[in-house]
Amino acid sequence: MSFNIQIVNEISIKSQGNFSEKMLIEQVFIDSRIEVENGLFVPIVGERFDGHSFLETAIKQGAIASLWEEGKELPEGLDENFPIFYVNSTLKALEQLAKKYLRQVGPKVIGVTGSNGKTSTKDIIDAVLSTTFKTHKTAGNYNNHIGLPLTILAMPNDCEVAILEMGMNNFGEISFLSKIAEPDIAIITNIGESHIEQLGSRAGISKAKLEIIDGLREDGILIIDGDEPLLKLNGNIKTVNCGYDDHNNFKIFDVNQTADVTSFIINQQFQFTLRLLGKHNIKNSTYAIAAGKYLGLNEHTIQIGLDNCVLTGMRMEKVQGQNGATIINDAYNSSPTSMKAAIETIKQLDGFNKRILVLGDMYELGKDEHALHRSVATVISKPITHLFTIGARGKWIAEALLEHNNDKIEISSYSTKEELTEKLLPLLDNGSIVLIKASRGMKLETIAKNLYS
Repeated sequence: MSFNIQIVNEISIKSQGNFSEKMLIEQVFIDSRIEVENGLFVPIVGERFDGHSFLETAIKQGAIASLWEEGKELPEGLDENFPIFYVNSTLKALEQLAKKYLRQVGPKVIGVTGSNGKTSTKDIIDAVLSTTFKTHKTAGNYNNHIGLPLTILAMPNDCEVAILEMGMNNFGEISFLSKIAEPDIAIITNIGESHIEQLGSRAGISKAKLEIIDGLREDGILIIDGDEPLLKLNGNIKTVNCGYDDHNNFKIFDVNQTADVTSFIINQQFQFTLRLLGKHNIKNSTYAIAAGKYLGLNEHTIQIGLDNCVLTGMRMEKVQGQNGATIINDAYNSSPTSMKAAIETIKQLDGFNKRILVLGDMYELGKDEHALHRSVATVISKPITHLFTIGARGKWIAEALLEHNNDKIEISSYSTKEELTEKLLPLLDNGSIVLIKASRGMKLETIAKNLYS
């Protein structure tokens, strides 16, 4: 990326130092520990730190200019020629700068939100659209009020499609992000239980996710999970429904899954294959197919993109384990909805005589967390053979299954990862498949790594 320093001058109250109108900014950064070239430093004020304290370090790392909150003292001995651009709020200025740069580059913008599957959907869309367009996508989980502007400001000047993930914890946050991004295509992957503690109910979650239409361009489209009743809309927004129910515009038929490949048919016309596990990833792929069709791609090109798709780590990530076992590392995050979907996937895969679940605590589920954990047990049945749980909340899943364990599944609960791993390792062989899933805070990838070959 690069833009003229004049854009920075336009959003500032006043400036000092020497700078040429031809000066180019090639990186925007907030972390003074990062080495950059021709960087604009944006000192963010947080609860426990103030980025203004690190200007001198940022200069050593490659900053050639800095935003500066008016009223803050500059460091003693700062070169008087160093360009400083004063603003009322560096965070607000970062957002303004992102919006200006986005309009300057002018790509098609795809905004992606949802309780689960945002990152996977973003990755699949990028794989499909990068067959034809120069794309740029959110890196990692840079999907909040700071991460989204930084993602935009890292966009190459020749970007044709920007795929921006939008996360949230409360009402108003998606609306804010959508108004910065002004998407041409807005996608809501699903409505789950994540953040129900803050939003009160699934209906509240749906309301918060639907804020993505607040910045949607007048001629834009909304692509949604058409199987979710809470996403029914009234109004003039062009909506594309994806899912399994009959009314969907992109209806999924004839799903066939193995441990290596998934096939499905859209609208009884076109068959697609996917080297990703999980019924939920079929729907995530359908959002990408719908976006691709909207942007003019044909089915053959879309399939090439699906063939080349690689998801961000720890999302139904298949890895070979010890003694030839198959490990499904889905430890990045979890909700009851996504946990149940992952379990159903393990049940549907052929070729395994031991199907082992390693499930842990799920967070931010509010007052119903006990019932929501117990609800996971309703989908744990044959051909599942073993359930291992970790954590106090994970144990609730085991307790619920013990009450109706008609399939005689072996159930055990642990308080430490080390003890669980010790009991699990002897079960691993080439007929075993292990699913590992919990909320991010459980860090169950440490179990997964101990099972790898």
